[in-house]
Amino acid sequence: MKCIIVDDEETSRVIISQFCAKIPDLSVMGEFSNAIQAIKYLNDEEVDLIFLDIHMPEFTGFDFINTIKSKPKIILTTSDANFAIQAFEYDCIVDYLLKPITSKRFSKAISKVQNFNKVAESNLKNLNGSNPILTNNLYVSIDRRLIKIDFSSIFFIEAKGDYIKIKTENKDYIVHSTLKKISDKLLDSAFLKVHRSYIINISKITDIEDSNVIINKHVIPVSRSKRPSLIEQLNLL
Repeated sequence: MKCIIVDDEETSRVIISQFCAKIPDLSVMGEFSNAIQAIKYLNDEEVDLIFLDIHMPEFTGFDFINTIKSKPKIILTTSDANFAIQAFEYDCIVDYLLKPITSKRFSKAISKVQNFNKVAESNLKNLNGSNPILTNNLYVSIDRRLIKIDFSSIFFIEAKGDYIKIKTENKDYIVHSTLKKISDKLLDSAFLKVHRSYIINISKITDIEDSNVIINKHVIPVSRSKRPSLIEQLNLL
């Protein structure tokens, strides 16, 4: 894995770099004392992981995350525990390391990144058709955990600003994502975007009323432009 370190404290950069040197699969491609320097680097180069301090002059760690377009996995490194809840809102943040960082805690964070990468590789094989068993589910990142959701359990997916709500038979999941992103991972034959804010599982429809469908007692609007696609996929008598 290629990584960079972004921290305004030289001592912290040295310590993290030394920890990285002990991980065979980890290569430090650059160290930066401020976020602007790191952004310029990322405009030309790609990395797999970023060690990122939260408190930096002019540009905070969260400002940095919101600025970069392609977001690799990020491990936050900070002496401030007050931003842990805010960190959970970002899918790209894998772990939150409090300074002073110990070798044991650092290794645990790296293991989390490696586990994420293994799941990503499995999903890639799934998309390529090499593992058809996995095509009936997807994984979502919630509270730094990867949770598997079976497609068959999904009732509908609703857009809510920068988040989506996945309504299932047993639980609702709030995920930092978009309808477009998740629609690329769903089975085309089972799901349909019926509105700019909704994707539904067609098999879960219990009733259709005018410009709405009923799913698990929830009324889902169907836009006029999407109604022909919905009718086409229904098994009408």
